[in-house]
Amino acid sequence: MEQINNIQVVPCTSSQYLKPFRVHYSQNGTKKTWDFMRTHDSVSVLIFNTTSHCFILVKQFRPAVYMCEWEKSKPPRAEDKDDGEADEKPEGHPDPPPASAGVTYELCAGLVDKPDLSLEEIARQEILEECGYDVPVTKLRKITTYRSGVGVTGSKQTMFYAEVSDENCVGEGGGEPQEGELIEVVKVPLHESMNFAYDESIPKTMGVIFSFVWFHGNMSPKYKISTNV
Repeated sequence: MEQINNIQVVPCTSSQYLKPFRVHYSQNGTKKTWDFMRTHDSVSVLIFNTTSHCFILVKQFRPAVYMCEWEKSKPPRAEDKDDGEADEKPEGHPDPPPASAGVTYELCAGLVDKPDLSLEEIARQEILEECGYDVPVTKLRKITTYRSGVGVTGSKQTMFYAEVSDENCVGEGGGEPQEGELIEVVKVPLHESMNFAYDESIPKTMGVIFSFVWFHGNMSPKYKISTNV
């Protein structure tokens, strides 16, 4: 996960995950234009291990985050390069940041790209593949569904909650290597979770923060814990 090299940025002419569009429309008599991406909806799962009283997260390298961090280190230029050529290390461009700049902590999650499976079945499959826990579909509790990336994709994500124990652990997780996944399973102790959620030095998704807050607001009485940060 920590070795990133041979970086090339090239035009994306086709993708099975993203499709760019431009829509023209009128709103209250004013003509407008908006660029957006069509992509898959997704599921995410807040996993709580009742044996060790910890949350199960995943840690992985995200190229989009990495490139965003690298772009921030670019010196100011009058015009951005947009000639369709590959861009390995443009003149005046600083060296690439360490791989850790693109690593984030996230909930177990996956795309809704299997029309023959329900959202719960997709979530169960992701829990097994990414985190190594075998959880019955009946043990998944829906938290909520919300829009993500409203300015660019407008896709929906459905969040679930799952309680597991060490007995449910049937593998190491780590994702599917044949799909290019390289995932590290991370445990966050319950008593450290709110500090973890609000620690800005730890790169994480909003889903992690929201789900931890949800747990403390809805499940804390069950485990007799304090919600104080």
